[in-house]
Parts: sequence; structure tokens; C-alpha cells
Amino acid sequence: MKKDSIARLQVTKSQIRRMAAKQRLTVGLDLGDRSSRYCILDEAGEKASEDQLPTSKAGLDMLFAKMAPCRIALEVGTHSPWVSRHLAAMGHEVIVANPRKVRLITQSVKKNDRMDAEQLARLARVDPRLLAPIRHRGPEAQADLAVIRGRAELVEGRTKLINAARGLTKPMGERLKSCDADTVKESMADGLSEATQKVIRPLLKSVEVITQQIKVYDQQIQEIEKRYPETKLVKQVHGVGPLVSLAFILTLEDAERFEHSRDVGPYLGLTRKQRESGESAPELGISKAGDELVRRLLVQAAHCILRQDAPDSDLKAWGLTKVGAGAGKKGSKSRKKKAVVAVARKLAVLLHHLWVTGEVYDPQYNRKAVEASKRSKKAAA
Repeated sequence: MKKDSIARLQVTKSQIRRMAAKQRLTVGLDLGDRSSRYCILDEAGEKASEDQLPTSKAGLDMLFAKMAPCRIALEVGTHSPWVSRHLAAMGHEVIVANPRKVRLITQSVKKNDRMDAEQLARLARVDPRLLAPIRHRGPEAQADLAVIRGRAELVEGRTKLINAARGLTKPMGERLKSCDADTVKESMADGLSEATQKVIRPLLKSVEVITQQIKVYDQQIQEIEKRYPETKLVKQVHGVGPLVSLAFILTLEDAERFEHSRDVGPYLGLTRKQRESGESAPELGISKAGDELVRRLLVQAAHCILRQDAPDSDLKAWGLTKVGAGAGKKGSKSRKKKAVVAVARKLAVLLHHLWVTGEVYDPQYNRKAVEASKRSKKAAA
């Protein structure tokens, strides 16, 4: 579009408001960190205006605060949670698009903020379902989940520092003793050569400080858990503690949003991608859609369930069967990883089921049901 054409579309805010009072407008909003582009379509699908505004509450208010309710589409991103809540509070219909499922935007050969805003508006005007809309959690759940994410960042940073300290020590012909991350201290450098100590003492001291901050987060998480009694239902399963249960519940937020518990697996990206065409049906990896942190925590819980010293359960037996099927074969490590992910998916389904039904968890329920059925058939014979 030529510059003079763009200028004609940059109408005043008052003109836009008068237009919105007479007809239903559709707005595409491409959010940026500092500023955001918008494109407004009238009822006929013609461009009514396009411009940019500051990505702030004051900037949004300048355009949308006094505008009659309209449909606004935006992509999920860093700012989309608070922006969607702010616009919805003004009475607008807000659609948050999932860019992973909107190829018209993500795979466009002509991609820029102005065109993205227009694509969002056009898709929202035709059929909002084309945007594969997602629902953001509430502000309280958002804040509580941020505590868990903050802790995860510290744990990841601590792991990198510990690995760096060990990696820098070995080339000098020395070695740090093995221990849990929680017990790493600056004093571990005692007894090493002076040259090595100069290198790793700052790293170990940083690890010690981070560990203290992680404990502060742990205390906050304990307090947060008290506000979510439903965590007691999902913590019945071995391997699921406060961190996993809270992250799971805060991410899903509303158990009733899923018609079936099995829908949770795809939502968290724990099911395989599909790319079937004719007779071709390649075996692909999991989609990795949804929340990465919850998916990683569920995989960690799955490892706990499959440990040798873990209590017996239907889920453990099923997982070990999957692992055993590939034991000693080529690619057995890959099969074990797939088995762990499969257990994580079943665990997600189980946790949602317990949350919805409020049932008391029986780790050997399926096994007992099969045995009871056999006894019943034997008695009938």
C-alpha cells in the first residue's frame, strides 16, 4: 500500500468511535513490546483505519475506552494476558489467537506487523474459530504461576553454574565431589589448588545464594498451595508434589473446560503430531503445544513413577511394559524416552480425572477390576 493510502486510513479516534456506534467493527491488534499495530475493518470487510498505539493501558484507552463494543483479535504473547483482560473489561469481545495453528500468519511470505494486524482482523471477522482461540488464566492464577516459573528459572540457572564449575575443574586435573544441588557450597572448593579455587569459588558462592532464593520461592509456594485445596486430590499420586500439582492446576485453571480427561494430553502437547497424506503416515514426535514448564514437570513425575523403588501401581506397570518392549533392542534409549512421555500423558489424564471427580486414588484399581472380573466369570461358569 502506498504512503498516501496509509495516511488516508489514519483517521481520528473520534471518527472511529462514531463509526463503531453505527456498525460492528472488527479490529486486528498485533502486539509489540513498545508499540502495537492495529487494523480496523467495517461490517463490509473494508479497511476503516490502521495505525499504531503504545502498548500500555493508557495507549489502549486512547482508542478503545470510549468505543462501542467491537471484536478485537490479537496473538498470544508476553503482553496478551493483561491486554486481553483490559480490553474485555471495557466490554469488547476479545479473541486471543494461537499462532502455532494459524498458518496464514506464521507462514506468510509477506510478514510484518501491519499485515499481521490485517490478517487477524480478517480471520476474526469471517470466523473466530480460524484463529484457534485460547483462553488466558485469571490475574491471580497468573501471579501464582509466575512464582513457580521464577523458581524454575533459578533452578535452571543454578544447574548451569554447577555444570560450569565441574567442567572448569576437570581440565585442571581435579574434581568436585558429587552431591545434590541443594548442598553445593563455596566450601567445596577447599582442598583444591589455588588456581582452581580462584576460578570456581565465585561460581559456587553464586550457587549457594541461588539455593537460598529457591528456598524463599518454596515457602511462597507452600503458602499459595493453601489457597488451592484441589491440590490434595492430585497429590494422591506418587511423584506428584506441591510443585507439580500447583503448576498443573494453575495452568488448566478450570477443570470443566475439558469435556473429557483425555483432552488434557493434547492440550499440554503430550500427544504425537500427525501429518497423514494418502497412505503415508510418518511417526512423528509429540506436538509440544501448550505449557512447556508443566510438560517438563509431568515428565519428571513420570520418571519418579517408573523408578525401581517407587510404589507399585497400574501406571508404573503399564510404563514398565512400554520400557521392557524395547529393552536390548536398537534404539532402546529412544524407546525409554517415549515410554516416559507416554506415562506423563497418562498421568496428566489421571490427574484431571481425580480433580474433576474428587475420587480417592487407588493405584491398583485397574488390576483389581480385572481380577474381580475373572473371579466373577469363574463363579458364573
